[in-house]
Amino acid sequence: MNFIHDNFLLHSATAERLYHRYAESQPILDYHSHLPAADIGSDRRFSNLFEIWLEGDHYKWRAMRANGVPEDLCTGGASPKEKFLAWARTVPYTLRNPLYHWAHLELKRYFDIDSLLNEQTAESVWHRANERLQTDDLTAQSILRKFLVRAVCTSDDPTDSLDYHISINTQNLGFRVYPTFRPDRSLLVDKPDLFIPWLKRLEAVSNVDVSTLAGLLHALDLRHQYFHDNGARLSDHGLPYCYANPCSETEAARIYAEARAQRAASPLEHEQFASFLMVYFGHLDCKRGWTKQLHLGPLRSANTRKVCELGPDTGFDSIGDLPQAAALCAYFDLLESERALPRTIIYNSNPADNYVFATAAGNFQDGSTPGKIQFGSGWWFLDQKQGIEMQLDALSNTGLLARFVGMVTDSRSFMSFPRHEYFRRVLCNVLGDDMEKGDLPNDENLVGNLVRRICFQNACDYLGLELGSEVKPPDTVAVARTP
Repeated sequence: MNFIHDNFLLHSATAERLYHRYAESQPILDYHSHLPAADIGSDRRFSNLFEIWLEGDHYKWRAMRANGVPEDLCTGGASPKEKFLAWARTVPYTLRNPLYHWAHLELKRYFDIDSLLNEQTAESVWHRANERLQTDDLTAQSILRKFLVRAVCTSDDPTDSLDYHISINTQNLGFRVYPTFRPDRSLLVDKPDLFIPWLKRLEAVSNVDVSTLAGLLHALDLRHQYFHDNGARLSDHGLPYCYANPCSETEAARIYAEARAQRAASPLEHEQFASFLMVYFGHLDCKRGWTKQLHLGPLRSANTRKVCELGPDTGFDSIGDLPQAAALCAYFDLLESERALPRTIIYNSNPADNYVFATAAGNFQDGSTPGKIQFGSGWWFLDQKQGIEMQLDALSNTGLLARFVGMVTDSRSFMSFPRHEYFRRVLCNVLGDDMEKGDLPNDENLVGNLVRRICFQNACDYLGLELGSEVKPPDTVAVARTP
């Protein structure tokens, strides 16, 4: 039997039925990704397997470095084929790492390649995949249709023009692409060398004088409205922890003026200013009926020498062990006390925080929206089989799994859509195992409908996004289904 087969990761007959009858055919609403809208808008055609699979993939770079691969073959000047061959030599060493699962699932779903990737099969895989990439089946837009993606949300700075989003959504492509408002750079009062150039871009796109805090807030409100007018219904913040140190507008204005004068904020001042803005952003999201996302807890850019050489997001981040519970609940409480707490999805990078996040969500459900505060899917280092199972267990034990809004790719790669299939298989295996043990009723319709909702419908209902029209994938990518 091939490694990737119909019942991959499904370890019981009940799990197989749940997956094939209720999960497999569900469309995808990928409400958090880092895909470049420009690649979708231009319908990018990838020249080779490196471009679509390894370009910008810091997960793979980390594994390759750990396997003794020199940097030239990871992020350096080696040729695309040389970098791919170095990755192929690394793959056999990734056994029990999720990269092994993902790599072979992706090769199967995109190129119908069943061979295990290694040094001996690398040449054949390279040529077969490159040949498929020359067809119209695997351009950026064709990939979204192939995987039944009805909508995808990108991550976008408030200064972005959104030109590609606007162009895409005026066409009948079978999917929608929506921006997500991610204003992390607005908090950088501790880094004036980055903050001031960003302010100049904000001033230019908003046509607002941002020399004062009032001007900054007005410009951010205008950009939030601009995103809203162009389909955005989600914001996102990548933070070490929630900033919830109460700060007056007068104090925030002083800190802002100091930063504009090239005087970096102290750690305390940065936290105060960030707290002030995060409450403001909560009000903006609440005012326009958006969903806020909070990605909390990573330790970023730990290897300073390598980050200076290669830049951020190159594979030198890890799980942080920052205290989360008090700050998260304090932030929610600040917004709740002002009746400005929007729908919110919280993601943790540290598995030790699973129950912290799951129970924090429960403190602020208010009956207005089913699952208003969501404990989000396993993120970053936790979006693998065990991490997914742990998140499902924590959510199930402390909240309502039936209201869960499901998986996201959180990826910059067009090869990542099988992450949804991976999640769905793990979900069905967990529930199928519970049914076979008698921990859940032996009622396939009851549990199957839960599966169906988690895979797609819950996110549709929760986010309220307009979706693209369903398009049947080409016959060449049809997947055999078990009856």
